[in-house]
Amino acid sequence: MKLQSIFTASVAAIALFAGGPAIAQQSTPAPVEEEKVLAADKEMDESAGSPALWKVADEDTTIYLFGTVHMLPDDVEWYTGAIKDALASSGTLVTEIDMNPEKAQAMGQLVATKGMLTDGQTLRGLMDEEQLAVFEAGLAKIGVPAAAFDTMEPWLASIAMVQIVSQASGFDESKGVETVLESVVSEGTKRVALETVEFQISVFDELPIEQQILFMLETAEDPLAAITMLNELVSVWAAGEPEKLGAMMNEGFMAHPNLGERLLYQRNENWAEWIDTRLDEPGTVFIAVGAGHLAGERSVQDYLATRDIETTRVQ
Repeated sequence: MKLQSIFTASVAAIALFAGGPAIAQQSTPAPVEEEKVLAADKEMDESAGSPALWKVADEDTTIYLFGTVHMLPDDVEWYTGAIKDALASSGTLVTEIDMNPEKAQAMGQLVATKGMLTDGQTLRGLMDEEQLAVFEAGLAKIGVPAAAFDTMEPWLASIAMVQIVSQASGFDESKGVETVLESVVSEGTKRVALETVEFQISVFDELPIEQQILFMLETAEDPLAAITMLNELVSVWAAGEPEKLGAMMNEGFMAHPNLGERLLYQRNENWAEWIDTRLDEPGTVFIAVGAGHLAGERSVQDYLATRDIETTRVQ
């Protein structure tokens, strides 16, 4: 139970919420010893998945809600059936952030500003002896020298650790849902971003430094365990089981309630307001946001219900 609580927040930042992969890619140190990571517990159902899809509609507007995973292995097939038809019928694609290449490059510059220590500080210098021992032992498990993370703030180091083992274990942002949607969406489809890159980075960067260190050390206790958690999250997503996914999310954020508020619940409420307003404009819209936002208590659907807006499960 403790491991699930420890890793869900970190792994969710990589798999289920925009920003995680792109943030970490800007500062991931050089290659890990892949054979160590690939030996981790790794099981994935290779059958085609049927992730959940919902819609909100009135007399002249249809808004589809699709929960995404930002990194996936090769063996998950999801772009079929209702999802494919819904995107094809939509005149607008809505994502968490602007996904164009220029914005990705700008994110690297922001990470260099927001995610790096200044004034001669080092990451190892922020920790006491006991914390340092946990941190260095965790990096040793994935073959990364501790000095490689010295310039990072703790929140970025935590995400980078999960990113390293995820990539070495076969998870790839180029196979992620947003990347696929970008490659198949019809030319001329209107694009809308719900948030900015600056905001998404601030969710982590504005956490108290003491909590950032705790968050990082929880990941460092056993970074390879992130692979087991990531496989479980993706399997539940692919099977279209948002209730189970929501239970995992809620349990994971019990250890970091303020992060849950900032990363999940406040944003869900904001997006429900956006959807409510968008229903006043005719047309068909496809919204693709991290799957954690559409699962469990205080999901986007829950906040829509408080506005008397009904959500219907399509797949």
